[in-house]
Amino acid sequence: MVNERSIARVLLTINAIGFVKNDPIRFKSGILSPVYTDNRKLPFFPKHWRIVLNGKRKLIKDRGLKFDVIAGVAAGGIPHSAALGFIMKKPSVFIRKETKDHGTAKLVEGGDVKNKTVLLIEDLVTMGGSSLSAVQALRDEGATVKDCLVIVNYGFPESAREFKKAKVNLHALAPFTVILTEAISMKKCSAEQAQNVREWLKDPWTWTKKREPKK
Repeated sequence: MVNERSIARVLLTINAIGFVKNDPIRFKSGILSPVYTDNRKLPFFPKHWRIVLNGKRKLIKDRGLKFDVIAGVAAGGIPHSAALGFIMKKPSVFIRKETKDHGTAKLVEGGDVKNKTVLLIEDLVTMGGSSLSAVQALRDEGATVKDCLVIVNYGFPESAREFKKAKVNLHALAPFTVILTEAISMKKCSAEQAQNVREWLKDPWTWTKKREPKK
């Protein structure tokens, strides 16, 4: 049965989720983090990837998501959107993070999305910046974008506010709170590490400020 727990266990089994004991890593947004997520590992494990793709299909059906085209955000979302489009027999495109300095100089590649309803696919949402930039790029091309489907969502209040402001519904296969519960069960992290991650999830900026290297 595909559910949030089974997706979480898949990611933990292939070590797509890791916990940093000492030196936190820094995200693009600037925050420090005691965890990392690398969903780019999934295509290397086709049996596990199939579970994730089936999870997406189930979520789409259960929530009644309607769309004409599937779009993936470069680079992490592209393999997932392409595979899902193939399985569901839907056209798929991808969105660049920036235009090329040659060719058509387009952000949306692969097909015309004008007057189409597009389901955006992303592998991970942290603060939501790259996903919402992709939403805007699609809307600039005349597409309607109401839903974004991700594998993992950290669930930060800031990202929730930004998606609401953009009028985009965010759907996650595995909220990080569920991943954390399964990580403890699978002995992938200690109770102490888990508590540290919970504090980070609640307020990543304050957590970061307390751990910034002293100048």
